Amino acid sequence: MFLIVGLGNPEEKYKKTFHNMGFLAAGDVAELLGAKFKKKECEASVAEAYLGGEKIIIARPLTYMNASGRAVKQLMNKYKAAPEDLIVIYDDYDLPKGHVRIRPSGSAGTHNGMRSVIAETGITEFARIRIGIRDEAVDIPLIAYVLSEVKKEDYELFASACHRAAEAAVALARGEKFDLVMTKYNYNG
Repeated sequence: MFLIVGLGNPEEKYKKTFHNMGFLAAGDVAELLGAKFKKKECEASVAEAYLGGEKIIIARPLTYMNASGRAVKQLMNKYKAAPEDLIVIYDDYDLPKGHVRIRPSGSAGTHNGMRSVIAETGITEFARIRIGIRDEAVDIPLIAYVLSEVKKEDYELFASACHRAAEAAVALARGEKFDLVMTKYNYNG
């Protein structure tokens, strides 16, 4: 069983923002696995799939970014998911735009959604797939930047990064070795 969570904000006005990369990647995971977001539970929109006989839960928390951990904790409890079953996909300002980084554990960095996940679950040893969003040419406060819309000229770059992140999540759920997934899907743009 795997729980793949894409972090973001549920309202339509946030759909094309940098802070919704996790939501977009979760949509790509669902598409790759032939799943649809059909139900709402544990304060999340959820899709279910099977991969090699393993149940895969794909979730988009509806709690807003800063409270994402509430939904993750509820989902982990409901599905009895262990830390090694959890994969979280999210935007990361600490990485240049379009870069993808897969790690087996770590801190929250500057990301409030990840701070919430770590605080609510009490764990740091879970897979995370980070999608870089930092644009050196933009000089506005972080909170304004993450909630701003992706520029049209960057759309393909971010769509590709989200798809790459989704492929990495599916590879991990398929049981591919973590080091091999990192080697294959970590991307420096």
